[in-house]
This record gives sequence, structure tokens and C-alpha cells, in this order.
Amino acid sequence: MSPRFAPSFLLCTLAVAAPLRAQEGRSLDLTVGDVGISIGDSRRTVGLRLNFRDRYMEEVVGINATVWFPYEYNGYVRGVALGLPATGADRIDGVGLAVLGLAAADRIRGLAAAPAGIGVGGDFEGIGVAGIGMGSGGNLQGIAVGGIGLGVGQDVLGMTVGGLGVGVGGQIEGVAVGGIGVGAGGGLRGLGLGGVGLGVGGPLEGIAIGGIGTGVGGSVEGLAAGGLGVGVGGSATGVLFGGLGVGAGSNVRGISGAGLGIGTGGDMLGIQVAGAGIGAGGDIVGLQVAGIGVGAGGTLRGVSLAGVGVGAPQIEGLAAALAVGGYDVHGVAFAPAYFRIVEGGTMRGVNVSAYNDVRGTQRGLAIGIFNYARELDGLQIGLLNYARNKPAGTRLLPFANYARSPGR
Repeated sequence: MSPRFAPSFLLCTLAVAAPLRAQEGRSLDLTVGDVGISIGDSRRTVGLRLNFRDRYMEEVVGINATVWFPYEYNGYVRGVALGLPATGADRIDGVGLAVLGLAAADRIRGLAAAPAGIGVGGDFEGIGVAGIGMGSGGNLQGIAVGGIGLGVGQDVLGMTVGGLGVGVGGQIEGVAVGGIGVGAGGGLRGLGLGGVGLGVGGPLEGIAIGGIGTGVGGSVEGLAAGGLGVGVGGSATGVLFGGLGVGAGSNVRGISGAGLGIGTGGDMLGIQVAGAGIGAGGDIVGLQVAGIGVGAGGTLRGVSLAGVGVGAPQIEGLAAALAVGGYDVHGVAFAPAYFRIVEGGTMRGVNVSAYNDVRGTQRGLAIGIFNYARELDGLQIGLLNYARNKPAGTRLLPFANYARSPGR
């Protein structure tokens, strides 16, 4: 063939095999049955589609490359959505890559990465990495990383990381890490780490650690720790640690430690250690150690040790502090300064103190400097011993005093 006829022959061949056509004046396509290369705002393409900014795109199977975000988010990309520097669609299934930003109105499934940001109006499923921030208005399932922040309107199942923070409107199941903080309107099941703080509105099942504080609106099952404090609106089962304090609205079971104090409106069961005080509105069962005091609105059962005072309406077990007091005490009370049973109460066991002041019944052994009992049913050993229920002349005796209640 003569060289001068070659261009004409090539154009004729292309015209027959893959006609160049304008789709409503918006694109120039080199396709056969929508398969091939499309340049412009074509509606459907299987292959490679290049456009500045989409308005009428309906579906692309293959690669859709654009310069900017679409006018209308009404298209579906199955394959690769490429932003040079930005792109978007209604739905993206596959890979979304952008030099600047990536957006989808409905969902993204697959892999998404953009140096600036990724935004999804609905759900995100897969792996997403954004240099600045990433947000999903619906659920997020998979792994998502935002260089500065990450936000999810509903639930998270997987791993989320925000350079500054992670915020979730619903529940978190998996791992959530925020350089400053992590917050969830629902609960957390898994691991949550906040450089400054962590807060969830619902229950916690797993581990939650806040550099300054951790707050849980619901119950806790697992480990909750805060550099300054931990607060739980409901009950707690597991391990609680606060640099200053730990507080719970309901029962606490497990191990709790705080630099200053531990408190609950309900019961405590387990081991509690605090630099200052431990208190419960209900019962405390187990081992309690406090620098200043231990107190319960109900019963102290087990071992209670404090630097200054231990008190409860009922004490069962061992109580040791400078001062110990209660209504009914069963066990051993060691109070170097002062021990007291309030009026009408009973001491059963052994109480050792400089001053044993039993305004009720003393059953067992009292050892001190001065021992007083309105009703003695046992033995007092001390410098002076007074038993008001004994006959006159024998009520106050030195060194020892003994009496038995009638009928015993």
C-alpha cells in the first residue's frame, strides 16, 4: 500500500471496527458496545473512561479517571476510581485512589486512599487511608485511618485510627485509637485507646485506656484505666485504675486501684486499693486497703485496712485502722486509738484498742488500756475495765473483768 493512503485506511478501519461517536455532545468514545476508551462525560463505559468532571455518568466497569469531584453523585464505579487530583461517585466498589480527595454519596467497598480526605455519605467497607481526615455517615467495616481525624455516623466493626481523634455516633466493635481522644455515642466492644481521653455512652466490653480520663455511660466488663480518673455510670466487672480516682454508679467487682479514692453507689466485691479512701453505698466484700479510710453503707466483709478509720453498720472479718467503728462487728478489730460499737450494737470476736467503747454488747475478748461495755459477755483485759451489767462494786476492775450473760 502506498504510504500516502495509510492514514485514510486507518481511519476507515477504526470507523468500521470502533466508531468514534459523540454521546449527546458529552464524550468521544472509542468503543464497541460500550467497551473500550471513552473521553468525556459518557453514561456507561466498560474499560477506560477519562473526564474532567462527571455529571451524567451512570456506570463504569474498569477505570474512571477524573480531574474533579462530580456535579452529581449519581454514578456507579466498579473497578478503579482515580482522582487526578479528585474524584467521586454515588457508589465505588473496588479501588478508589486520589491525589487530593475521594468521595462517594452512598458507599465505598474495597480500598480507598487519598492524601487529603475521604468522605462517604453512607457505609464504608474495606480499607481506607486519608492523610488528613476520613468520614462516613453510615457504618464502617474494616480498617480506616485518618491522619488528623476520623468520624463515623453509625457503627464501627474493625479498626479505626485518628491522628488526633476518632468519633463514632454508634457502637465500636474492634480497635479504636485516637492521638487525643476516642468517643462513641454507643458502646465499645474491643480495645479503645485515647491519648488524652476516652468516652463511650454505652457499655464497655474489653479494654479502654485514656491518658487523662476514661468515662463509660453504661457498664464495664474488662479493663478501664485513666491517667487521672475512671468514671462508670453503671456496674463494673474487671479491672479499674485511675491515677486519682475511680467511681461507679452501681456495683464494682474485680480489682480497683486509685491514687486518691474509689467509690461506688452499689456494692464492691474483690480487691480495692486507694491512696486516700474507699467507699460504697452498699456492701464491700474482699480486701480493701486505703491510706485514710474505708467505709460502707452496708456490710464490710473480709479484710479492711486503713491508715485512719474503718467504719460500717456491719463489719465481718478483719478491720484495722487507728479508729474502727460499727453497729455489729463480727471478727477481729484492731484500732490502736479508738474502737466503738454504737448503742444497741454487738461486738463478737476480738477487739484491740487503746479505748474500746462498746455501747452495746461485748461478746468475746477486748484488749486495751480502757475497756468499756454496757453489757459484757466475755473477757476484758486492760488497765481499767468497766462492765455496766455487773453488780455494783465489780463493774470497774483493773487488769481484767469477766462476765457471762444470763442464759449462756
